[in-house]
Amino acid sequence: MRLSVLDQSTVVSGRSPDVSIRESLALAKHAEALGYHRYWVAEHHNSASIAGSAPEILIAAIAATTQRIRVGSAGVMLPHYSALKVAEQFRVLEAIAPGRIDVGLGRAPGSDGLTAHALNPNAAVAAEHFPAAVRDLLAWMAGEPLVERHPFASITAQPQGPTVPETWILGSSEYGAQVAAHFGLPYCFAHFITDGAGCAEALSLYQAGFRPNARHSAPLGAVCVWALAAETQAEAERLVSSRVLARLWRDRGVFAPLPSPEEVMSHHYSDSDTARMARIRERAIYGTPDVVAARLRALAAELQVEEVAVLTATHDPEARRRSYTLLARAFGLSEVALAAE
Repeated sequence: MRLSVLDQSTVVSGRSPDVSIRESLALAKHAEALGYHRYWVAEHHNSASIAGSAPEILIAAIAATTQRIRVGSAGVMLPHYSALKVAEQFRVLEAIAPGRIDVGLGRAPGSDGLTAHALNPNAAVAAEHFPAAVRDLLAWMAGEPLVERHPFASITAQPQGPTVPETWILGSSEYGAQVAAHFGLPYCFAHFITDGAGCAEALSLYQAGFRPNARHSAPLGAVCVWALAAETQAEAERLVSSRVLARLWRDRGVFAPLPSPEEVMSHHYSDSDTARMARIRERAIYGTPDVVAARLRALAAELQVEEVAVLTATHDPEARRRSYTLLARAFGLSEVALAAE
């Protein structure tokens, strides 16, 4: 099983959102030293809780400051853009870091409806044509011919080169699974969005419908999971409280900076809040490194996936770094992990 990182550049209370981008750059280098397989960054817009609005720029910065780890998007929300422009962006990224670039594609807006419209007034129509955009993007990135009589058949996405970005389809429903299976692409389910609801069904649909091709002869499935490790269960309980309250807010349509554990303790909660937060906590994957590693391995085995990407958000960036360090050690990712601090 491969272990990777998903980073949303989470905004935290008391610090400016731009700090979150610089923390992402630092964490990527740390993840590489620990032996993680890939580092994915997200795309969200008009959000007070997530600073990552331009993954293609952040990927370039990470790729230029790392040497081994794969770097990519989780994901680029394709309906906001032309397939040609995305192909050009990722061809440039592939030139910066040959053989290390992933382009993860999503269909969701990654924002509210008004913001999606501001990004692309035709976003709703573009979402309906997502499969066609994926088809064209694959051809442009690989330097292959577009479909017969395509109006843009004479256009090439530059710079071409000997290597091609690896394309993934990302999603939290069966739709993305079907698109990935149709094109024979790797597929990653956003477990952290649904707390696992629909995950097994989507992956099963993907694996059953997968169409082998020259790029991939067999399905390649993964899940993105929120998880947190700490030296003690008590410390994990304290740190996860930020996630629990943020998830309560998110479920109510409130997107705010991640609160500190101290801020969580100072809030007043209704009985329904307390009950809801208890359910969120029950579903969360957190604890000591061995406990978290065992749960991740069991989840991967249950879902029959080859890779787990871990999303960890804490108010204290050092606690987040420590969590990834502890998980790396628990999985034995690299001897470097034993000395990484």
